[in-house]
Amino acid sequence: MKRKIVLGGVAVVAILLGLYGRDLLDLYRLQSYISASTEAYEADGGPWPQLTDVCTGCHGTKGSSQHQRYPSLAGQPAPYLAAQLHNFASGQRINPNMAPLAMTLSQEEIDRLANYYAKQPLSRDSSFQPEPGLRDKGQKLVAAGGCVACHGERLMGREQFPRLAGQGSDYLRVQLDAFADGRRKDLTGAMGAIAATLSADERKAIASYLTSLPAQ
Repeated sequence: MKRKIVLGGVAVVAILLGLYGRDLLDLYRLQSYISASTEAYEADGGPWPQLTDVCTGCHGTKGSSQHQRYPSLAGQPAPYLAAQLHNFASGQRINPNMAPLAMTLSQEEIDRLANYYAKQPLSRDSSFQPEPGLRDKGQKLVAAGGCVACHGERLMGREQFPRLAGQGSDYLRVQLDAFADGRRKDLTGAMGAIAATLSADERKAIASYLTSLPAQ
């Protein structure tokens, strides 16, 4: 009798596996994926919600933007990132999205964000293809402007000066335009003075060259 019950149970299981085996396997895979993703998420920055969650939509996963209009935060010097958040919060730097976000952050949260993104690996948007002539023109302008004096030999940034290499071309051009007409100011005042001497085409060429540089 017991044997018949066991055999019957095995038969039922076999039938169910035959009918729903693929669905059960897909469910198992989904659960495994969710578990692995959750573990990776929590290992990166703690349990949900994380402070960086709100940044991902514009600045990309771990601060590597894949949109030329939005800047990458990954690999930026922590002092620069912290200073810009303070500038957004105080109104010194104007942005309708960043200002209200920055105003909600405490000093501890600003430091956490700045240090987190400064440590992230760099990833350049490989979809950008600069115009050869424009890139060459930009390279000469960058050399003549002495950009390495503040932004470092490989233009990777340091302290209060941001990484320019591999940054989004549209973002860089918009910032150069803002420095040129006085809508944005930097710590030393040098950027405004330099940008004001450049034509719109020259600023576009500089942005194109900087974006083409390897971010490493």
